[in-house]
Amino acid sequence: MLKTINMLQKTLFFAICLVFFSCKNETKTAKTVVNIESTAKTETVKSSAEAAEIPVLNFEEFEKYLNIEDDNIHVVNFWATWCAPCVKELPYFEAVNQEYKDKNVKVLLVSLDFNLKKLNSFLAKNNLQSEKVLLDDPDQNEWIPKVSNEWSGAIPATVIYKKGKRKFYERSFTKAELENELKNFIN
Repeated sequence: MLKTINMLQKTLFFAICLVFFSCKNETKTAKTVVNIESTAKTETVKSSAEAAEIPVLNFEEFEKYLNIEDDNIHVVNFWATWCAPCVKELPYFEAVNQEYKDKNVKVLLVSLDFNLKKLNSFLAKNNLQSEKVLLDDPDQNEWIPKVSNEWSGAIPATVIYKKGKRKFYERSFTKAELENELKNFIN
């Protein structure tokens, strides 16, 4: 009995160490890009091994993407590489981005990843063509309700909006389901 408890303690200690060390901060190369129109600084992360670049934004910098007033239908998908349902639905968002361009549909993929190296590797491997940003703001309790009062914080989550019409979804989509929701905004 004592051996079993001792073995369980060692296993638990190993598991905690594994989680702790796998979640460490990644060393990254950062450069600052100045947007001449808004004069807002956007940190861009670039891995030397991959050609993928992704803007890293706090919520204040990101919030403008939730309120663009133009003639486009905006599809804003919150996802992460560690979220299996998120990764499974990414091809549907990519397809919609390509197939509905002529209907003024704009897809924005908002990564909530913690590990920049893994994210950049994923982006390089999957060659996602939709616009992408990394939302890096640790105060989720503050910004999640600003995205939607309906959002518990679970992902995948999606906002679709056009001018005065907005709908929030805290679920994953099939391609057909996503297209059906878009039809409500196109018509």
